[in-house]
Amino acid sequence: MMADKTMQFSDKGYIIKVLKHGETSAIVTVLSSQYGKITGFVKGGLSKKKLGVYQLGNLISFNAYARLEENMPQFLGVELLKANAVNFFNCQKKLALLSSFCELMNISAVENESLDFLSSHINQFMDSKTFEKMLVAYSFFEFYLLKFLGIGLDLSECAATGTSQNLEFVSPKSSKAVCYEAGLPYKDKLFKFPHYVVDKNYTPKLSEVADLLKMTEFFLNKNFFENHGLKFPNNRGNLLNILNLPKE
Repeated sequence: MMADKTMQFSDKGYIIKVLKHGETSAIVTVLSSQYGKITGFVKGGLSKKKLGVYQLGNLISFNAYARLEENMPQFLGVELLKANAVNFFNCQKKLALLSSFCELMNISAVENESLDFLSSHINQFMDSKTFEKMLVAYSFFEFYLLKFLGIGLDLSECAATGTSQNLEFVSPKSSKAVCYEAGLPYKDKLFKFPHYVVDKNYTPKLSEVADLLKMTEFFLNKNFFENHGLKFPNNRGNLLNILNLPKE
């Protein structure tokens, strides 16, 4: 008779979901450094003593243990490493960004799938203190989330002419860049080219971030959520209204 194949590892990660289980316990989902998205059971996680630990955005260390690999692990020896929730919850707009981030990752990330491609953008977002820096970091996260999901944009050259010069628009139909000359007659139907994300050499205006978030919202909805028969997340759908970013 074969012995049970247990699962046991230690890691750290950001909390993105907390569900009450019983009187004081919780089912907690984290984005971990080594193992991607992990969901585990925390005994007494919502007790008065531990309530402050299990908040969205907080960075925790934990030991995960399950008797069988296919079972939900239990998180043991949990320690709070960074109380990020305090920074997010002191501002409605910051909280809106966090809520959108958590909902997108809960839906799109697969359990135990590596998040190495997104890790630097996730860390940058979680570590940002001011709203402006957090907003820019969030926009980078969404831009690279498209690529992580296999629906990234081709911004290397113009879809119409093949030139790599003077790129100013993005086509909603082809997901490709369009140069100024080819796109100008159709500019009202095209998205603006996200120079600050592609060039990475300057701090964008808030209106530029708003333009990017409109574009990423469109492509996330069209090429991921609709393709999988999923409803677009409310927290993301309401995000731009809450942020109320200026237009150019």
